[in-house]
Amino acid sequence: MSNEKTSPRLPPRLHVPASPEEIIARRQAQERRDAQVRGVASIHEMREAIRQAARTLPPLSEVPRVRAPDAAAFRARAEEGLPFLITGLVGKWPLSAHPPEILRERFGHLHVRARVGDYINTAFAPDRAMQDMTMLEYLDLAAAGTQDLPPYLGNLELRELNSLCHWPAYFGKMGPPRFWIGPAGTVTPLHCDYDDNIFAQIWGTKRICLAPPHHDEFLYVREANAILFGSPFDPEAPDYDRFPLARQAAIVECIVNPGDMLYVPAGWYHQVRSLAFSLSSNRWARAMPLALQTNGRAVVSLMR
Repeated sequence: MSNEKTSPRLPPRLHVPASPEEIIARRQAQERRDAQVRGVASIHEMREAIRQAARTLPPLSEVPRVRAPDAAAFRARAEEGLPFLITGLVGKWPLSAHPPEILRERFGHLHVRARVGDYINTAFAPDRAMQDMTMLEYLDLAAAGTQDLPPYLGNLELRELNSLCHWPAYFGKMGPPRFWIGPAGTVTPLHCDYDDNIFAQIWGTKRICLAPPHHDEFLYVREANAILFGSPFDPEAPDYDRFPLARQAAIVECIVNPGDMLYVPAGWYHQVRSLAFSLSSNRWARAMPLALQTNGRAVVSLMR
């Protein structure tokens, strides 16, 4: 029986013109919803609290590796506010046991949305170039190697793949799993999300560059929305003539191998590059960041 008839198509990408007043009103409404979901009174105050807490962190020269902790041990470590790698967990997922060919053989009919063109310099633009296609069409396009920048499947909710993943209950409330698929050379440029994040590397290897939240003052950041900020600085090819303050940013690099899971605390800047054909997945927490909590209690007056 073919799966093509049951594969849902992606919703259309709508770009409705709006007045400046409408844009401001929509952003304010979205920020109120974001605050409500995270149980805080103000996203702005939450961001500032994260940045201030980061100023007390010790310097990070390398990202440590730990064996898969239970939920309590994970939270205790995450409350320290530093990233760390978790081993011995993702490699046990059923999806990890399959070769990449499963994408063609079992999931080729899925409808996906690919990032195409110069998706690095337009990463945080609402109208960046995207192209709808099937998984099989995407794999053929990526294999052809005809584009300057390899096309990338990023931030997609693929429930069929997630049925072969077993996520740990590290956060009390999590967003849906998001999948990232692409060949060597695909990049997510430097940015931060103001949510705690667990990032699972299922196939392939990625290089991730990290910088602490308060070093945004050196990274020329711009707001994409209240919980997402992007930077034009490339830590893998630094241009200090254009971005002289970036010399002061403490960038730490880590290699995420198949079977690794990386915890990225809320507010930490990160850039992600595939070093080989990769399948990754992540989930963001939907609660007050753990770095602002101690034993499950808020340590700053942000609660609603």
